[in-house]
Amino acid sequence: MSLLIKKVTIANAGQDEIQLADVWIENGTIKQIGQDLKTSAEREIDGQGKVLLPGMYDMHVHLREPGAEVKETIASGTEAAINGGITGLVMMPNTTPCIDSAAIVRTIREIAAEDSRIPLQIAGSITKGRAGVELSGVDGMRKLGVKMLTDDPSPVADPSVLMRAMEYASELGLFFASHCATPELQNDRAINHGEISYQLGIKGTPACGEEMCIDRDIRLAQHAGAHVHIQHVSTAAGVEIIRQWKARGASVSAEVTPHHLMFDESCIGNYDTNFKVCPPLRLRDDCEALLAGLNDGTIDVIATDHAPHTPFEKLQDFMTAPNGIIGLETALISLFDRFVSEGKLSWSTLAASFSANPRKLMGEAPAVIAEGEAANLVLFDPAGETTFSAANFKSNSQNTPFIDQTLKGAVELVVLGDKTLKA
Repeated sequence: MSLLIKKVTIANAGQDEIQLADVWIENGTIKQIGQDLKTSAEREIDGQGKVLLPGMYDMHVHLREPGAEVKETIASGTEAAINGGITGLVMMPNTTPCIDSAAIVRTIREIAAEDSRIPLQIAGSITKGRAGVELSGVDGMRKLGVKMLTDDPSPVADPSVLMRAMEYASELGLFFASHCATPELQNDRAINHGEISYQLGIKGTPACGEEMCIDRDIRLAQHAGAHVHIQHVSTAAGVEIIRQWKARGASVSAEVTPHHLMFDESCIGNYDTNFKVCPPLRLRDDCEALLAGLNDGTIDVIATDHAPHTPFEKLQDFMTAPNGIIGLETALISLFDRFVSEGKLSWSTLAASFSANPRKLMGEAPAVIAEGEAANLVLFDPAGETTFSAANFKSNSQNTPFIDQTLKGAVELVVLGDKTLKA
């Protein structure tokens, strides 16, 4: 592949000054960046008005293979990622069977080697069957490349089990990702405890149940000498707890989903199950606090929590329908539409939280747009538009609040090494 992108705006993590330049890619490497380059490139793209980003990385994805391939497969999920400008991801362990042993990890690696055009890392479960009782085959999974342990989408309810796992696995170089919830306060509740839950007649999930578990899991990690990553933070108090622990030197990182940044409990309206997620959508003040935490570095990562479901499942009543929305194809565009285009989120912060930081946590080198670096990039058109219709999705599922909506921005090109994944 030989490609020249002319007069494009370059956005890297930690680089607040926007660079306008030509970028020459040759044989999978960024060969030269400069003004008015004269090259032998076989293909030339006019990049005026467009933004060149490092490839996004999603460290919280639910791919349903093995066990529920009608919802998503490794093939369809990774193609959905590419369609959304994501060039690497981490799949969660709640498959059937659960990813709790070397044998399951080996099987998924073999499938990914055949079906995925992007790197895919595998998260192993903390406990066998994610049942919260007996530790998984941690060392066997580690030997096959597993770096993250999580029982997502469930918490490890017994603190003694989690502490024992942290003491053991942290010595092997693994870290923990926590779905923070207090089961006794969550159960099957699908909505924030508050005004909307009362109006709809559904007993809600109080925010304190998540916040108590955030504090608990960070304390346990501190005791065990482990690193803990707090998944899908949804409350202002949760952000503040993480901020305080970081100020005290705790080894903790945190993520926020696009949907918790954008939507609040009022969006549920008349029992719209496309807004049913876990943790539930909270208050508008919580959304604002999450965005502030992302901008000040308290929250390190944007991750989608991509959770595909069939139309039949989501058409059930609100309490019966499963939690979750898809996000691989909508995340980058919706973040631009709602925040970047409004000046509420910089390209630099977006590149850090949705590309560099998750890669670092997963032990990978960040994607950087610089001379001599491997090509791992996304050409984004701020002046473009994207309509999220069922016909345009690569995912097997379409459970998203953005279905049949048109948003500002478009992913025009995705390049990884010497391959053009999307053109």
